Amino acid sequence: MKGKAKTARAALLEGATFRCVFSSVAAVNRAIVACERCARLRAYCRRVARDRKPEFATSVYWGRPVPGFGDAAARLLIVGLAPAAHGANRTGRMFTGDSSGRWLYEALYRYGFASAPQSVSRDDGLMLRDCYISAAVRCAPPANRPRREELQRCRSYLEAELRLLGGVRLVVTLGRIAHENWLKAAGWWQRLRPGERPRFGHGATARLPDGTVVMASYHPSRQNTNTGRLTRAMWYAVFKRARAVLEQGAPPERPLRVVRPTTSRSNSRLAGSRTTARRARVGGPVGRGLSRPSAASAHRTPGPGSS
Repeated sequence: MKGKAKTARAALLEGATFRCVFSSVAAVNRAIVACERCARLRAYCRRVARDRKPEFATSVYWGRPVPGFGDAAARLLIVGLAPAAHGANRTGRMFTGDSSGRWLYEALYRYGFASAPQSVSRDDGLMLRDCYISAAVRCAPPANRPRREELQRCRSYLEAELRLLGGVRLVVTLGRIAHENWLKAAGWWQRLRPGERPRFGHGATARLPDGTVVMASYHPSRQNTNTGRLTRAMWYAVFKRARAVLEQGAPPERPLRVVRPTTSRSNSRLAGSRTTARRARVGGPVGRGLSRPSAASAHRTPGPGSS
Protein backbone atom coordinates (compact mmCIF):
# COMPACT_ATOMS: atom_id res chain seq x y z
CA MET A 1 0.00 0.00 0.00
CA LYS A 2 2.84 2.33 0.92
CA GLY A 3 4.56 1.54 -2.37
CA LYS A 4 1.41 2.36 -4.35
CA ALA A 5 1.03 5.70 -2.59
CA LYS A 6 4.65 6.53 -3.34
CA THR A 7 4.16 5.66 -7.02
CA ALA A 8 1.06 7.84 -7.28
CA ARG A 9 2.82 10.74 -5.53
CA ALA A 10 5.82 10.43 -7.85
CA ALA A 11 3.51 10.45 -10.87
CA LEU A 12 1.84 13.64 -9.69
CA LEU A 13 5.17 15.35 -9.07
CA GLU A 14 6.46 14.22 -12.44
CA GLY A 15 3.34 15.62 -14.11
CA ALA A 16 3.74 18.95 -12.31
CA THR A 17 7.15 19.50 -13.92
CA PHE A 18 5.51 19.58 -17.37
CA ARG A 19 2.93 22.26 -16.66
CA CYS A 20 4.80 25.35 -17.82
CA VAL A 21 6.84 23.89 -20.66
CA PHE A 22 4.52 24.16 -23.65
CA SER A 23 3.89 27.29 -25.69
CA SER A 24 1.69 25.69 -28.37
CA VAL A 25 -0.47 22.65 -29.08
CA ALA A 26 2.15 21.52 -31.60
CA ALA A 27 4.76 21.54 -28.82
CA VAL A 28 2.48 19.39 -26.63
CA ASN A 29 2.05 16.92 -29.48
CA ARG A 30 5.81 16.67 -30.05
CA ALA A 31 6.31 15.91 -26.36
CA ILE A 32 3.55 13.29 -26.41
CA VAL A 33 5.09 11.42 -29.34
CA ALA A 34 8.50 11.36 -27.60
CA CYS A 35 7.12 10.37 -24.19
CA GLU A 36 8.60 7.34 -22.38
CA ARG A 37 7.08 7.93 -18.94
CA CYS A 38 5.12 4.66 -18.64
CA ALA A 39 7.36 1.64 -19.19
CA ARG A 40 4.52 -0.89 -19.20
CA LEU A 41 2.57 0.97 -21.88
CA ARG A 42 5.58 1.66 -24.07
CA ALA A 43 6.62 -2.01 -23.95
CA TYR A 44 3.09 -3.11 -24.85
CA CYS A 45 2.74 -0.69 -27.78
CA ARG A 46 6.11 -1.74 -29.19
CA ARG A 47 5.20 -5.41 -28.87
CA VAL A 48 1.88 -4.90 -30.66
CA ALA A 49 3.64 -2.93 -33.41
CA ARG A 50 6.21 -5.68 -33.82
CA ASP A 51 3.90 -8.69 -33.76
CA ARG A 52 0.96 -7.04 -35.58
CA LYS A 53 -2.46 -8.47 -36.25
CA PRO A 54 -2.80 -10.87 -39.23
CA GLU A 55 -5.29 -8.45 -40.78
CA PHE A 56 -2.58 -5.75 -40.79
CA ALA A 57 0.44 -7.98 -41.38
CA THR A 58 1.80 -5.69 -44.11
CA SER A 59 1.14 -2.45 -42.23
CA VAL A 60 3.85 -0.37 -40.61
CA TYR A 61 2.54 0.38 -37.13
CA TRP A 62 2.98 3.78 -35.51
CA GLY A 63 3.72 2.15 -32.14
CA ARG A 64 4.31 5.44 -30.28
CA PRO A 65 2.18 7.68 -28.06
CA VAL A 66 -0.62 9.25 -30.12
CA PRO A 67 -0.93 13.06 -30.17
CA GLY A 68 -4.16 15.03 -30.21
CA PHE A 69 -5.76 15.85 -33.54
CA GLY A 70 -7.92 18.62 -34.91
CA ASP A 71 -8.60 22.33 -35.14
CA ALA A 72 -6.45 24.40 -32.77
CA ALA A 73 -9.23 27.03 -32.70
CA ALA A 74 -11.91 24.46 -31.80
CA ARG A 75 -14.93 25.16 -29.65
CA LEU A 76 -15.71 21.43 -29.37
CA LEU A 77 -13.30 19.13 -27.51
CA ILE A 78 -13.77 15.36 -27.55
CA VAL A 79 -11.99 13.33 -24.88
CA GLY A 80 -11.62 9.57 -25.31
CA LEU A 81 -9.93 6.95 -23.15
CA ALA A 82 -6.81 5.76 -25.00
CA PRO A 83 -5.58 4.60 -28.42
CA ALA A 84 -6.72 1.16 -29.55
CA ALA A 85 -3.90 -1.36 -29.98
CA HIS A 86 -4.67 -1.96 -33.68
CA GLY A 87 -6.39 1.38 -34.27
CA ALA A 88 -4.61 4.60 -33.33
CA ASN A 89 -1.54 2.66 -32.15
CA ARG A 90 -1.29 1.42 -35.74
CA THR A 91 -2.23 4.59 -37.65
CA GLY A 92 -0.89 7.30 -35.33
CA ARG A 93 -4.11 9.36 -35.34
CA MET A 94 -6.79 9.45 -32.66
CA PHE A 95 -9.80 7.21 -33.38
CA THR A 96 -8.39 6.08 -36.72
CA GLY A 97 -8.33 2.51 -38.00
CA ASP A 98 -10.96 0.84 -35.81
CA SER A 99 -14.73 0.55 -35.39
CA SER A 100 -14.90 3.30 -32.73
CA GLY A 101 -13.31 5.69 -35.19
CA ARG A 102 -15.80 4.77 -37.90
CA TRP A 103 -18.61 5.72 -35.55
CA LEU A 104 -16.94 8.95 -34.45
CA TYR A 105 -15.85 10.41 -37.78
CA GLU A 106 -19.11 9.52 -39.49
CA ALA A 107 -20.99 11.47 -36.80
CA LEU A 108 -18.54 14.38 -36.94
CA TYR A 109 -18.97 14.58 -40.72
CA ARG A 110 -22.74 14.31 -40.43
CA TYR A 111 -22.88 17.36 -38.14
CA GLY A 112 -20.27 19.47 -39.92
CA PHE A 113 -17.19 18.90 -37.74
CA ALA A 114 -15.15 16.82 -40.23
CA SER A 115 -14.30 17.12 -43.92
CA ALA A 116 -14.90 13.40 -44.62
CA PRO A 117 -16.91 10.57 -43.01
CA GLN A 118 -13.92 8.23 -42.61
CA SER A 119 -10.46 8.57 -41.08
CA VAL A 120 -8.11 6.03 -42.64
CA SER A 121 -4.57 7.25 -41.97
CA ARG A 122 -2.53 10.24 -40.78
CA ASP A 123 -2.05 11.45 -44.36
CA ASP A 124 -5.54 10.92 -45.82
CA GLY A 125 -6.27 14.65 -45.97
CA LEU A 126 -9.12 14.59 -43.47
CA MET A 127 -9.54 17.82 -41.50
CA LEU A 128 -11.59 18.64 -38.43
CA ARG A 129 -13.52 21.91 -38.26
CA ASP A 130 -14.15 23.56 -34.88
CA CYS A 131 -13.29 20.24 -33.18
CA TYR A 132 -10.26 18.78 -31.40
CA ILE A 133 -9.83 15.16 -30.25
CA SER A 134 -7.78 14.23 -27.19
CA ALA A 135 -7.60 11.34 -24.73
CA ALA A 136 -6.97 10.51 -21.08
CA VAL A 137 -4.03 8.24 -22.02
CA ARG A 138 -1.88 8.48 -25.17
CA CYS A 139 -0.54 4.91 -25.34
CA ALA A 140 -2.65 1.81 -25.99
CA PRO A 141 -3.08 0.00 -22.65
CA PRO A 142 -3.27 -3.80 -22.34
CA ALA A 143 -6.94 -4.91 -22.34
CA ASN A 144 -7.91 -1.23 -22.69
CA ARG A 145 -7.27 -0.75 -18.96
CA PRO A 146 -4.75 1.94 -18.00
CA ARG A 147 -3.55 1.92 -14.41
CA ARG A 148 -4.24 4.82 -12.08
CA GLU A 149 -0.63 5.98 -12.05
CA GLU A 150 -0.54 5.89 -15.88
CA LEU A 151 -3.60 8.12 -16.02
CA GLN A 152 -1.92 10.50 -13.57
CA ARG A 153 1.33 10.64 -15.54
CA CYS A 154 -0.46 11.32 -18.79
CA ARG A 155 -2.87 13.91 -17.38
CA SER A 156 -0.35 16.74 -17.63
CA TYR A 157 -0.63 16.57 -21.44
CA LEU A 158 -4.41 16.99 -21.29
CA GLU A 159 -3.92 19.85 -18.80
CA ALA A 160 -1.53 21.55 -21.23
CA GLU A 161 -3.97 21.14 -24.11
CA LEU A 162 -6.78 22.65 -22.07
CA ARG A 163 -4.67 25.73 -21.31
CA LEU A 164 -3.77 26.17 -24.98
CA LEU A 165 -7.15 25.36 -26.56
CA GLY A 166 -8.59 28.64 -25.36
CA GLY A 167 -11.68 28.57 -27.57
CA VAL A 168 -13.22 25.39 -26.16
CA ARG A 169 -16.82 25.93 -25.06
CA LEU A 170 -18.18 22.36 -25.16
CA VAL A 171 -16.55 19.10 -24.06
CA VAL A 172 -17.87 15.66 -25.01
CA THR A 173 -16.43 12.90 -22.81
CA LEU A 174 -16.54 9.33 -24.10
CA GLY A 175 -16.81 6.93 -21.18
CA ARG A 176 -16.58 7.35 -17.41
CA ILE A 177 -12.76 7.26 -17.21
CA ALA A 178 -12.42 9.98 -19.85
CA HIS A 179 -15.15 12.00 -18.09
CA GLU A 180 -13.46 11.90 -14.70
CA ASN A 181 -10.00 12.54 -16.10
CA TRP A 182 -11.20 15.60 -18.01
CA LEU A 183 -12.74 16.96 -14.79
CA LYS A 184 -9.41 16.40 -13.00
CA ALA A 185 -7.30 17.92 -15.79
CA ALA A 186 -9.59 20.96 -15.97
CA GLY A 187 -9.45 21.42 -12.19
CA TRP A 188 -13.17 20.91 -11.55
CA TRP A 189 -12.70 17.62 -9.72
CA GLN A 190 -10.71 19.48 -7.08
CA ARG A 191 -12.84 22.64 -6.98
CA LEU A 192 -16.27 21.02 -6.84
CA ARG A 193 -17.51 18.84 -4.03
CA PRO A 194 -18.53 15.26 -4.98
CA GLY A 195 -22.24 16.05 -5.14
CA GLU A 196 -21.61 19.07 -7.38
CA ARG A 197 -19.45 17.39 -10.01
CA PRO A 198 -21.10 16.75 -13.39
CA ARG A 199 -22.24 13.15 -13.30
CA PHE A 200 -21.46 10.58 -15.94
CA GLY A 201 -24.32 9.03 -17.87
CA HIS A 202 -25.13 8.93 -21.55
CA GLY A 203 -26.48 12.34 -22.53
CA ALA A 204 -25.87 13.88 -19.09
CA THR A 205 -25.08 17.56 -19.61
CA ALA A 206 -23.94 20.32 -17.26
CA ARG A 207 -22.77 23.89 -17.53
CA LEU A 208 -19.80 24.68 -15.30
CA PRO A 209 -19.28 28.01 -13.50
CA ASP A 210 -16.98 29.32 -16.27
CA GLY A 211 -19.66 28.67 -18.93
CA THR A 212 -18.10 25.48 -20.35
CA VAL A 213 -20.68 22.81 -21.17
CA VAL A 214 -19.74 19.16 -20.60
CA MET A 215 -21.73 16.36 -22.25
CA ALA A 216 -21.14 12.72 -21.34
CA SER A 217 -21.58 9.82 -23.75
CA TYR A 218 -21.03 6.10 -23.77
CA HIS A 219 -17.86 5.23 -25.66
CA PRO A 220 -18.48 3.86 -29.18
CA SER A 221 -16.54 0.68 -28.37
CA ARG A 222 -17.76 -2.61 -29.82
CA GLN A 223 -18.86 -3.82 -26.40
CA ASN A 224 -21.30 -0.89 -26.36
CA THR A 225 -22.32 -0.75 -30.03
CA ASN A 226 -22.59 -4.51 -30.64
CA THR A 227 -24.75 -5.03 -27.56
CA GLY A 228 -27.12 -2.15 -28.27
CA ARG A 229 -26.10 -0.23 -25.19
CA LEU A 230 -25.16 2.56 -27.60
CA THR A 231 -27.30 2.85 -30.72
CA ARG A 232 -26.81 5.08 -33.76
CA ALA A 233 -29.77 7.19 -32.70
CA MET A 234 -28.28 7.72 -29.23
CA TRP A 235 -24.89 8.53 -30.75
CA TYR A 236 -26.22 10.98 -33.33
CA ALA A 237 -28.26 12.72 -30.63
CA VAL A 238 -25.04 13.65 -28.81
CA PHE A 239 -23.56 15.45 -31.81
CA LYS A 240 -26.84 16.95 -32.93
CA ARG A 241 -27.12 18.49 -29.49
CA ALA A 242 -23.46 19.54 -29.53
CA ARG A 243 -24.05 21.42 -32.77
CA ALA A 244 -27.17 23.06 -31.32
CA VAL A 245 -25.30 24.18 -28.17
CA LEU A 246 -22.51 25.74 -30.24
CA GLU A 247 -24.78 27.56 -32.66
CA GLN A 248 -25.67 31.01 -31.46
CA GLY A 249 -29.31 31.20 -30.46
CA ALA A 250 -29.88 27.45 -30.83
CA PRO A 251 -30.89 26.06 -27.40
CA PRO A 252 -30.07 22.50 -26.37
CA GLU A 253 -32.83 19.91 -26.61
CA ARG A 254 -33.31 19.89 -22.86
CA PRO A 255 -32.25 22.33 -20.10
CA LEU A 256 -28.72 22.19 -18.77
CA ARG A 257 -27.85 21.37 -15.19
CA VAL A 258 -25.93 24.31 -13.73
CA VAL A 259 -23.00 23.49 -11.45
CA ARG A 260 -21.92 26.10 -8.92
CA PRO A 261 -19.13 25.44 -6.40
CA THR A 262 -19.68 26.22 -2.73
CA THR A 263 -17.08 28.42 -1.05
CA SER A 264 -16.10 25.99 1.68
CA ARG A 265 -17.25 22.89 3.54
CA SER A 266 -18.03 25.00 6.59
CA ASN A 267 -20.67 26.81 4.51
CA SER A 268 -22.37 23.63 3.29
CA ARG A 269 -25.51 24.15 5.37
CA LEU A 270 -25.86 27.74 4.16
CA ALA A 271 -25.20 26.66 0.58
CA GLY A 272 -27.87 23.99 0.89
CA SER A 273 -30.45 26.51 2.00
CA ARG A 274 -29.51 28.82 -0.87
CA THR A 275 -29.82 25.96 -3.33
CA THR A 276 -33.28 25.15 -1.97
CA ALA A 277 -34.34 28.77 -2.33
CA ARG A 278 -32.92 28.97 -5.85
CA ARG A 279 -34.76 25.82 -6.89
CA ALA A 280 -37.98 27.26 -5.55
CA ARG A 281 -37.47 30.43 -7.63
CA VAL A 282 -36.77 28.64 -10.93
CA GLY A 283 -39.26 25.81 -10.42
CA GLY A 284 -36.81 22.92 -10.12
CA PRO A 285 -33.14 21.92 -9.96
CA VAL A 286 -32.38 23.22 -13.47
CA GLY A 287 -32.11 26.94 -14.21
CA ARG A 288 -34.17 28.43 -17.04
CA GLY A 289 -33.20 30.92 -19.68
CA LEU A 290 -29.47 30.20 -19.68
CA SER A 291 -27.57 31.71 -22.56
CA ARG A 292 -24.38 30.56 -24.25
CA PRO A 293 -21.46 32.83 -25.11
CA SER A 294 -21.75 33.85 -28.76
CA ALA A 295 -19.37 32.38 -31.33
CA ALA A 296 -18.01 35.86 -31.93
CA SER A 297 -17.01 36.20 -28.29
CA ALA A 298 -15.13 32.90 -28.23
CA HIS A 299 -11.36 33.22 -28.15
CA ARG A 300 -10.08 31.21 -31.15
CA THR A 301 -6.70 29.46 -30.52
CA PRO A 302 -5.54 24.84 -31.32
CA GLY A 303 -15.93 -0.89 -18.50
CA PRO A 304 -13.54 0.18 -20.99
CA GLY A 305 -13.27 1.34 -24.56
CA SER A 306 -10.43 2.91 -26.49
CA SER A 307 -9.95 5.57 -29.10
